[in-house]
Amino acid sequence: MKRIIINGANGYVASNFIHELLNRNYEVIALVRESKKCSSTERMQTVLSDVHDGEFIMPENFKVYTYSLLDDNFGLSEEVLKELFSCDVDYYHFAASLKYDYKSKEEIFETNIKGVENSVNIFTKYSNEASRFLFISTAYSCGKIKGIFKEEFYEREDISKFRNYYEQSKRFAENLLKEKMEENDLDLHVIRLSQVVGNNKSGVTKTDYGIFDFAKRVQSLAYRNPNLTARVKVNPEATQNLIPIDTVVSYLMRTVEIQEIPIIMNFIAKNSVKNIHIINSLCKLLPVNLIPTKSIKKVDMSAVERIISIGMSFTGSYVETNLQFDTKNLDKLVLACSCYETNEHAIYKMLKYFLDDLDDKKGNSLYTRAC
Repeated sequence: MKRIIINGANGYVASNFIHELLNRNYEVIALVRESKKCSSTERMQTVLSDVHDGEFIMPENFKVYTYSLLDDNFGLSEEVLKELFSCDVDYYHFAASLKYDYKSKEEIFETNIKGVENSVNIFTKYSNEASRFLFISTAYSCGKIKGIFKEEFYEREDISKFRNYYEQSKRFAENLLKEKMEENDLDLHVIRLSQVVGNNKSGVTKTDYGIFDFAKRVQSLAYRNPNLTARVKVNPEATQNLIPIDTVVSYLMRTVEIQEIPIIMNFIAKNSVKNIHIINSLCKLLPVNLIPTKSIKKVDMSAVERIISIGMSFTGSYVETNLQFDTKNLDKLVLACSCYETNEHAIYKMLKYFLDDLDDKKGNSLYTRAC
């Protein structure tokens, strides 16, 4: 059985992927940064205990290495890297900066472009011909494209064609891979993820990204201003492309199991969820009345509405989207895969779990939410 190497292994998607790989007895190598408070192993144990929903005991087929994404050889010795790549390897590059603002541009580009280049260079130097490199990109590398975003490479474009520097950095990284693939005849692949949410079947949600970050901010305001009514600058008929974590893991497992896979795959939801359904769910779950409004000037906002607007500095870029994605390559990959699309009921369950979990962590009981 081949070896799976994953960098950025303590992230939400990567840790869920690792959990499933270990359940199926794959040999997994996790490359993780250490923090000021925790070792790389401790960080990995923490996230896998969260995924496992209980204490995680390190199995024999799982090893964690401390690495530095931008350092030569990741800060590892040549002997270690030769050993890690001494057999057929599938290398998954998850490491990324999720920041998006202009002030963080240098960090975003350094991590999301130079980090990818360093990974590819190390992979090229140490891996054998049967090994594969899979880059986890974003479906939002589409930028402000009109029409269908196809499963193919697109040219580099300036920032005006994107909503933020995160999107642009991922497009540039994809082009970097294309160049490396042509130069070195490498087996490289791009996986574009849309917004990954909770478990479609159980509702368990352990990410605070995207709509859940918005939900957390609304909850905080609802605690301080029970039964508030506020307008939010959101197009109620626009949509969010939300893909459940269990579906993403199923797709990723297919990339492990199948040797011949497409070069680019859009891992997206076929059916998007309208903003109005997300807003309505929050209104049911919290003592708040949110009124989605397509256009509202800051000068006309109340103090609470301004706070909400500031908190939407990232999600606000996506409240007018109705993105369309090509999935021909994805369909080939998951032909025999039983996966699930999210829907309004599933998103409600996820939001409820997420908000209940926040309550448990904070010990809040200022109000009782609807069931």
